[in-house]
Amino acid sequence: MSHVTPALYATLAEIIPELHVHCVEPWCVIGSAAALLAGADVGVADVDLLVSRGDADALMALWADRRESIYEPADGERFRSHFARFRFPGLPVEVMGGLELNQGAGWKPVAAGRLTLVGLNGLAVPVPSLEEQIRILESFGREKDVQRAAKLRAISLAPLRIIQP
Repeated sequence: MSHVTPALYATLAEIIPELHVHCVEPWCVIGSAAALLAGADVGVADVDLLVSRGDADALMALWADRRESIYEPADGERFRSHFARFRFPGLPVEVMGGLELNQGAGWKPVAAGRLTLVGLNGLAVPVPSLEEQIRILESFGREKDVQRAAKLRAISLAPLRIIQP
């Protein structure tokens, strides 16, 4: 795994237990934080959460005092969701309830597919599997996402190293 910065760890340590308690539907971390947790050498500016619309409502109520009311996500013509951004110690958290992607043929739901749990100092952090992360990032089509997908693909193609005692 690549280095988890103190800022990312502080954010995950605060939100992951709350997500396990308050989310009813399956949820996961996606984007750069998920790529880093899978082992890619990427920078992380925020934590992206893929949740259901109902769970987004629950988190918006739970974290109401942390909500950034004036923030507008970029790429509104490409992405839509029940969205909110929250201030946490460490990094901002972006909640995307019922995320949809428009690649030119209408709006389609973004599904995480198969999830895997990443253990991080006692935290169980659900992220899409390596293959699913690559698929999702490539579908987004933005340069930063294509670069992250390439770093994840390099991990998946790396030969196994045998460590001799």
